[in-house]
Amino acid sequence: MTSMQEPSKLNASRIALLVDCFYEKVRVDPLLGSVFNAAVHDWDEHKRTLTSFWCSVVLRANSYHGNPMAVHRMQPAIRGEHFERWLALWQATTREVLDEADAKLMLEHADRIGRSLRLGMGLPERLAVRSLDILTIRSA
Repeated sequence: MTSMQEPSKLNASRIALLVDCFYEKVRVDPLLGSVFNAAVHDWDEHKRTLTSFWCSVVLRANSYHGNPMAVHRMQPAIRGEHFERWLALWQATTREVLDEADAKLMLEHADRIGRSLRLGMGLPERLAVRSLDILTIRSA
């Protein structure tokens, strides 16, 4: 018996709900809140922009015309741990708001985009990544 995959329920209104729920959490998050609250002056506009971004990424809506790399590079306070926390919060929120398949899809996109932004900003891909410690043995 073959199981057919349930069609995606993702649409602009579901993505807007996800973005709204997510950024309400970000605003009060102990690690992310101070970075975002210093950078975002109009939260409603920010949420509309990010809804356009995600609709363009996931639905191919072509509604977002910004430059995420340039925006992130203008924020010198962003560090690797901010990306890690953002992704963890995004994962939790997608699982609260969306069904399992759509949450997985949104997380895959977020992980890929986050990796690209970190690399573009010169930050390590993951916090656990460290340079190799090479032991040097000197003879007497």
